[in-house]
Amino acid sequence: MTSGGRMQELRLLCCAVLLGLVQTCPEPCDCGEKYGFKIADCAYRDLEAVPPGFPTNVTTLSLSANRLPGLPEGAFREVPLLQSLWLAHNEIRTVAAGALAPLGHLKSLDLSHNLISDFAWSDLHNLSALQLLKMDSNELTFIPRDAFRSLHALRSLQLNHNRLHTLAEGTFTPLTALSHLQINDNPFDCTCGIVWFKMWALTTAVSIPEQDNVTCSSPHVLKGTPLNRLLPLPCSAPSVQLTYQPSQDGAELRPGFVLALHCDVDGQPAPQLHWHIQTPGGTVDITSPNVGADGRALPGTPAASSRPRFQAFANGSLLIPDFGKLEEGTYSCLATNELGSAESSVNVALATPGEGGEDALGRRFHGKAAEGKGCYTVDNEVQPSGPEDNVVIIYLSRARGPEAAAAGEGVRGQQLPGLLLLGQSLLLLLLPSF
Repeated sequence: MTSGGRMQELRLLCCAVLLGLVQTCPEPCDCGEKYGFKIADCAYRDLEAVPPGFPTNVTTLSLSANRLPGLPEGAFREVPLLQSLWLAHNEIRTVAAGALAPLGHLKSLDLSHNLISDFAWSDLHNLSALQLLKMDSNELTFIPRDAFRSLHALRSLQLNHNRLHTLAEGTFTPLTALSHLQINDNPFDCTCGIVWFKMWALTTAVSIPEQDNVTCSSPHVLKGTPLNRLLPLPCSAPSVQLTYQPSQDGAELRPGFVLALHCDVDGQPAPQLHWHIQTPGGTVDITSPNVGADGRALPGTPAASSRPRFQAFANGSLLIPDFGKLEEGTYSCLATNELGSAESSVNVALATPGEGGEDALGRRFHGKAAEGKGCYTVDNEVQPSGPEDNVVIIYLSRARGPEAAAAGEGVRGQQLPGLLLLGQSLLLLLLPSF
């Protein structure tokens, strides 16, 4: 056989192989074409896993009414052109990250009537063509706020008959094409966190059927009450105000003293208070309280057998005994409830004037009084002081987040004992007793 004949034979063989690949179909399934769609029908086959070997050009795949326990990563890697995927009436409990992400052409996805409690919501971010999403009759308890952020083409969403207790505000905002939402028969907690959804449901143009079955499960006095008949609740987002007070014991100035910070928190429901402390030695996060009224660590806390270095009390106070250079840094109190969070921070630096130098914030100070003024200077600012000797100066520099600043929160304009307010800084003078 000539070389040209061999080449022709190889071409024919390659074509045959490629044709065979295109026409393959998993043994339990039926593959064909209908109305211009390449269909693979694997429904009612008692399957316990997604079978391999699908034609790569399949656009519709039905795996409904099988015994699939879960969808692993890459489960549908062979069929990247899928437009419709039907998985209803299986035993799926987990949909792993990467199981659905490759299906960028998907328009219809049915996962209803399963046992799904663990779902890779981030996979939906790749499904921007999706128009129908059925997740009803599962065990879902939580939907991340950004779960639907890419689903701008979604028209119908079914979440009814799950175990959803609440919904993050703005969950449905990205769904600009949505016309149909089913969310009835979920055990909603009718607290402040659900009020936004009640208002959204009353004003949206989206069709929400069976609204009388979108009801409260708790608290007990509201059980069975439809959300659309829920009376107004006394709700408010958290607000915080951070104040400071030093204390000094004994008849003479000691190397350490107690710095007291107080985080005054307001909000309904009552916010949870946390402290975030950044010092030269590292970061400390505290859920308040970590001590009892006697200052001793509460049972179960890391320092349960001693008095913690940072003592957070139930009333919002934070005490730092023996405050020194190692305790310098940024102290932040964060209050959180169902409606949001608020934060306020303060930078604390300790400087002991002597012959001059820099404090922990890198600001120059001079240990002798400016001539004729009886004061110390920090950079170009003149700070009033007491006697030139034995004076401890703490510079408390306000560091607020943008939300707090916009709301006008903080201590600007307040006068506390021992504090002199100077713009965004607090100068604190600790004088010895003689």
